[in-house]
Amino acid sequence: AGGCLLLQAVDTELTVDSVEWCPLAGCRHLLACGTYQLWKPEGRPADGSGLGVAEPPVRLGRLYLYSCNEDRSPCPLVEVQRRDTPAILDMKWCHVPVAGHPVLGVADASGSIELLRLVPSEDTWTLQPCSRLALEKQCLTLSLDWSTGKAGRASDQPLKIISSDSKGQLHLLKISEAGPGLQAVVTWQAHQFEAWVAAFNYWQTEVVYSGGDDGLLKGWDTRMPDAATFSSRRHSMGVCSVQSSPHHEHVLATGSYDEHVLLWDMRSPRRPLADVPVRGGVWRLKWHPFQRDLLLAACMHGGFTIISYQKAAEEEQDAVSLSYPLPNSLVYGIDWSWLHFCRLPQTQPSFPGGDPETRTADQDPTLKAADLSPAPSSECLADSGVGGTTHQNGSKLEAPLQTEDEDGRLPTPGVKVCDCDQDLEAANFDINLLATCSFYNHVLHLWKWENI
Repeated sequence: AGGCLLLQAVDTELTVDSVEWCPLAGCRHLLACGTYQLWKPEGRPADGSGLGVAEPPVRLGRLYLYSCNEDRSPCPLVEVQRRDTPAILDMKWCHVPVAGHPVLGVADASGSIELLRLVPSEDTWTLQPCSRLALEKQCLTLSLDWSTGKAGRASDQPLKIISSDSKGQLHLLKISEAGPGLQAVVTWQAHQFEAWVAAFNYWQTEVVYSGGDDGLLKGWDTRMPDAATFSSRRHSMGVCSVQSSPHHEHVLATGSYDEHVLLWDMRSPRRPLADVPVRGGVWRLKWHPFQRDLLLAACMHGGFTIISYQKAAEEEQDAVSLSYPLPNSLVYGIDWSWLHFCRLPQTQPSFPGGDPETRTADQDPTLKAADLSPAPSSECLADSGVGGTTHQNGSKLEAPLQTEDEDGRLPTPGVKVCDCDQDLEAANFDINLLATCSFYNHVLHLWKWENI
């Protein structure tokens, strides 16, 4: 339903697989993006035989931080930081500040979890490493999830991270906020092959779920992790994505290489509540931060899909609100922006960050982060967009379904972009921002979707 407009395509240089918008008010214009580059050294002769002994491949990564510009720039995303790392397989922002700062957790190919705190730096923001914990040697950390996936938590609840690895293990960690520091709590064998994903039940954080390359979806009580509380083979291939709904207490969404999204009521996990076929293997699922029924799926070679939970649960045929193919792409990372469009009482358009006549950088330091001078190294749809645009590596990008204003810029007449929860009552949730990233052609896409 509605139209999907491509606002910008950014060349990430390395193959890219993870993208996450900051959920904390005042920082929601910030977008983290992680890459995974497999580099194979050429084998060198080990002796005079002339037979080369191949060195093991090296997995390199880079963490980017972008700011979604709060002005009339035709290229809304501007790079503000890049940091070389081991290859990144997953990232998540904590939904509450940790020791007074927004914190990003990163799962990487060295078998570690790293925490980076977001700190103001002159006129912008930077991510600075503050804690790192090696979970397992000679394996990849494949996923992580914070226990605070929905608004609010009891003050006596410790912050926790659940992680999974390529040996099929799950790792429960707790966060000491004084450092902040990572502390291992318990590790257990969950799957026979790779444990692609681990995720909390956000409503009952002693409970976690995992999905593996063995095709199993499992539930666990972390206080007694010796045996799964349930195990399901409803997916016919590896289970890659699991996310508990932050809006519906008992609802879980799962995705698999089998090209199906399953929706579950975990009070009766023997069979799914709904089965939604999609085009492509489902690598990531993201519930909308504010709209209770919207679910976003990264469908690898099938592009991305938006699903209506309510229609799927009622077994309606049109549960897929949008299926957007991206030819010659492999979509791994996906996320809804927490920025939202608010209706203005006046008719003239305003832009992200609010009315410049009423908010100044002195009054609101977050506005300074938007006034960035470096020009982004990216492809921007600043003209009519007819016929699409060609990326630097020669791949063709889809033309937008429609154009806004004269130049495809971010704002829409009659609305402003807000990042504070106080503005939610005036929000127009028919207009949404989202980001996707495509692996082999190393492109980060920024989209505006109008659900009309």
